[in-house]
Amino acid sequence: MLGAFAAGACAALAGPAVLAQAAPRVVVIGGGFGGASLARALKREDPGIAVALVEPNAHYTACPLSNAVIAGLRDMKAQHFGYAGIEADGITHVPQKAVRVEADQRRVVLADEVRLSYDRLVIAPGIDLNFDALPGYDAAASQLMPHAWKAGEQTLLLRRQLEAMEDGGLVVISAPTNPFRCPPGPYERASLIAHYLKAHKPRSKILILDAKDGFSKQRLFEAGWAALYPGMIEWVGLSFGGAVTGVDAATRTLRTDFGEHRAAVANVIPPQRAGAIAALAGVADRTGWCPIDPVSFESRLVPNIHVIGDAAIGGAMPKSAFTANAQAKACASAVIALLRERNPAEPKLINTCYSLLAPDYGISIAGVYAPQNGLLAEVEGAGGTSPLDAPASVRAEEAAYGEAWFQTITTEAFA
Repeated sequence: MLGAFAAGACAALAGPAVLAQAAPRVVVIGGGFGGASLARALKREDPGIAVALVEPNAHYTACPLSNAVIAGLRDMKAQHFGYAGIEADGITHVPQKAVRVEADQRRVVLADEVRLSYDRLVIAPGIDLNFDALPGYDAAASQLMPHAWKAGEQTLLLRRQLEAMEDGGLVVISAPTNPFRCPPGPYERASLIAHYLKAHKPRSKILILDAKDGFSKQRLFEAGWAALYPGMIEWVGLSFGGAVTGVDAATRTLRTDFGEHRAAVANVIPPQRAGAIAALAGVADRTGWCPIDPVSFESRLVPNIHVIGDAAIGGAMPKSAFTANAQAKACASAVIALLRERNPAEPKLINTCYSLLAPDYGISIAGVYAPQNGLLAEVEGAGGTSPLDAPASVRAEEAAYGEAWFQTITTEAFA
């Protein structure tokens, strides 16, 4: 199964003639939207490349639409996707964890100490939660105050807590400062929790404590809250005491510089950083994220390693599944060009983010991005948001577009 990669080190000893005949080897770490999309794009664009996808899990649990699971609108099974389609494309799925990278020798070391040789390595590790950043909040505390920012058991835990809460209880959501995965996510979550509470626990309220003074699609969200959930959702920004400075998980209390808030259900979304393998590979800087070249997505810190998706410092481009998929395609083309000793083409990238405020009420934001001054910059005038005064029919259409997008991207990545 791993012959093309394990044999690479031996082939390297045989001399240039053998290397010239060998298929280029690309190892991809991370089987989420970025890694899976990139592996497939590589193989489909250039079938002569040997591609290995290192991902220890048997299936991927998608974060987009997981807020609907929390609100009881969607089954968790609809978020699960396997790797059979990827394997059918001729990609080697390596069901192990990558524990380190020997960049000077171009090798990835697996948990069982097997080494995979590569010509190019792509790291798409997503995020890790920075449990060092918020006093009182760690992995144990997340069992009492779930973050639900990695879809899975935490998603279901938050859902169960909402179901168990008495009518009249206060739900507190703590939103971190930028950058973090899915900037509109906390506010979509508040909306769909409000949808659940309105139907089942109408005396309950939601308080959003925010470490920022503004957020993505703010005017659209606030207009939707006023129309759908009047008086149910309160948002407190940074300047008015929204930044959470610490928590007491045992009492579900969140502290700010302006006071304390005790919740019946507390959803604490902590600061984040690139997945752990990024730091182990040396491609994450002091921010915890990975600086990249915006044309090739090659690390600015370690040669022959590329970083895409949530882990990368994407300039103006937000961290989202749409972004990861778009970067995957551009990076795949760049990797192929480099392997074939050509210069990568400068990419133009698109991101669109749909948010649900109710099952039939969707809003969106879109942007176009291109390399500029060493970063991915937004192309002025090329994006935009949903109309603020759109009728109900348009909101319903956008909700349907969001579902259709999810079906498209999951099919492209996994089916």
